[in-house]
Amino acid sequence: MQAENYTVQDIKLAEQGRKNIAWAEMQMPALLKIKERFAKEKPFKGMRIALALHVTKETAVLVKTLAAGGADVAITGCNPLSAQDDVCAALAADGVKVWAYKGESKEDYYTFLNKVIATKPNITIDDGCDLVTEIHQKHAALIPSIIGGCEETTTGVIRLKAMEQEKALKYPMIAVNDNKTKHLLDNYLGTGQSTIDGLLRASNILFAGKVVVVLGYGSCGKGVALRADGLGARVIVTEVDHFAALQAVYDGFAVMPMKEAAKIGDVFITVTGNKHVIRMEHIKTMKDGTVLANSGHFDHEIEMSALAKYPKRTIRPLFDEYLVDSKKIMVAGEGRLVNLACAEGHPSTVMATSFCGQALACEYLVKHKGKLKPVVITLPAEIDDHIAALQLDALGMKIDTLTDEQRKYLASWQEGT
Repeated sequence: MQAENYTVQDIKLAEQGRKNIAWAEMQMPALLKIKERFAKEKPFKGMRIALALHVTKETAVLVKTLAAGGADVAITGCNPLSAQDDVCAALAADGVKVWAYKGESKEDYYTFLNKVIATKPNITIDDGCDLVTEIHQKHAALIPSIIGGCEETTTGVIRLKAMEQEKALKYPMIAVNDNKTKHLLDNYLGTGQSTIDGLLRASNILFAGKVVVVLGYGSCGKGVALRADGLGARVIVTEVDHFAALQAVYDGFAVMPMKEAAKIGDVFITVTGNKHVIRMEHIKTMKDGTVLANSGHFDHEIEMSALAKYPKRTIRPLFDEYLVDSKKIMVAGEGRLVNLACAEGHPSTVMATSFCGQALACEYLVKHKGKLKPVVITLPAEIDDHIAALQLDALGMKIDTLTDEQRKYLASWQEGT
């Protein structure tokens, strides 16, 4: 359904969307604390903020937080299968500019990106760097009016650092993904749980006894491996980084090259942020009935373009069977983010800290307008610490404080044995 300021699947879903957003808010008190302050201080008064994020109930709470701070917010999706239609409808019905629906065509995906760009943003919030890339490649005239942006994902930060390296980045970008309260909570806890959730909803397989191959052992891979192990799977990790591989070994997992793991795995989950880590050369050696899933941002971690040439049939919603040399290879979520394509993404509690980071990053950009170079920036540690304090308070937890003697000791060097 279309109107001047929105395109959504069905505006009649708005009431259900409001219920889901309210349920998310109940689990996101840390972000609501920031929203309460923003409502009083209006740090974004007169500013336009454009978002390309997964349009979920949790993201809606971030949108409301920025709007409470005075921002004129426009949002679109960052992945064709991740939008929640009832949430999109609720935002549209409540006056937010929103262009998104689950199952977008590639044409609509880029049309919608350009819809939010047309609002002439002063700040951008991205998940995967497509919004930033589109602005830099096709709308360079808008860059002088953009004070900066924020990036949510490992994949996006990789792209941004490549832009910085080539001196192609023209405005400052805060790598929210690099916050400890993001990658050590969202990536580890959120991706770990939601990836398994998506796979279970798609396939209803039993993990116990399965050989689960986790490709990549960053924060996301660690979370996925831990939870697969907890369900009774035998976990194999593939890596290209020596230290990450060593960590996997010390965590109790087998480590081997993909060409070896391909022959023995039952379930493969990609979390690398890289391209074609599962290729046809691997797929052709896999067992009949192997299940493939991706939990990296883009749909090219599995070589879906090559797999698409083989006969396919849909077994269950977003669970497809490909016939490869007489063997059945199952793919969840069309090779896209399985946790959002086949489930609801990360739990609201973990997204509270991630979106505290986004909200405070936007405020940081406003406070430092004109003072930041066009590079990838990490937020100061004290902001990360403040987010952790907000979440601890939300959980009803308290911590110790240093005594004067302890502070003096930590600031000195004379006292020894």
